[in-house]
Amino acid sequence: MPELIEAAAYARAAGRAVGATIVEVMLADPSWVRGGLSGDDLASALVGTEVVEVGRLGKVVLLGTDGPTLALRFGMTGRLLWDDDAPIDELVYGPKRSEEAWVRFALSLQHPGEEVAHRLAVEDARRLGSVELDADLSDLGPDAVGIHAEQLADAFVTTTTPLKAALLDQRRLAGLGNLLVDEVLWRAGMHPETPAGTLKDDELVLLADTIALVVAELSKRGGSHTGDLQPQRAPDGVCPRDGAPLVRGRVGGRTTWWCSLHQRRPRWGASPV
Repeated sequence: MPELIEAAAYARAAGRAVGATIVEVMLADPSWVRGGLSGDDLASALVGTEVVEVGRLGKVVLLGTDGPTLALRFGMTGRLLWDDDAPIDELVYGPKRSEEAWVRFALSLQHPGEEVAHRLAVEDARRLGSVELDADLSDLGPDAVGIHAEQLADAFVTTTTPLKAALLDQRRLAGLGNLLVDEVLWRAGMHPETPAGTLKDDELVLLADTIALVVAELSKRGGSHTGDLQPQRAPDGVCPRDGAPLVRGRVGGRTTWWCSLHQRRPRWGASPV
């Protein structure tokens, strides 16, 4: 499942499009476009425009042209490809192969002075991603990369939402997904059901620092699935830190794993499953 680490890799790959002109738009799946637009609508808006910048906010990759800005969301199984080269080889919970039939959207791009056009495509087996023009992203919180304790305090103020659910809420903090949040909380020694609004100043600093460390380290390793906790996310899993049994539960509607020893449980909360 693409989280901010994967989206950042996609954005870096898409950066090769800067300076190129969009010469063709392919929309294989009309349900993949937001805003009620058709493939013809996308082509009319994009063909002939030049890609001038590529960015990212949370899990959304943004291709800015000298016309509209294109927003790409990747759902659970979306992968961006540049000339069939994927910056992420595979997604841990996605298909282990590539299929042309899973390409939902593609651009053909021509750089000045080059005879052969390049192809930027998005492959999405489960069809949960989307493409959108000039998307309104004002409902997204600050990007998790570079987050500060003060921003976390603002995001969590007065809420009793469990910490795991609050970190997954893209309106509070953009970019973290299930695997990254479990890894962050495990490293920080915080129980996922801790009410987010009860964190003290030093805990907020620890959480912000741990997010930065995890994102940087796992980016170098190659993806959100490369955390220390990941291999132990199983019924017989043990904590890589202290060897205690892991607990499996559901927090914020998502499967969650935590250490039974060093991630102390709050006095209230749902029972493990």
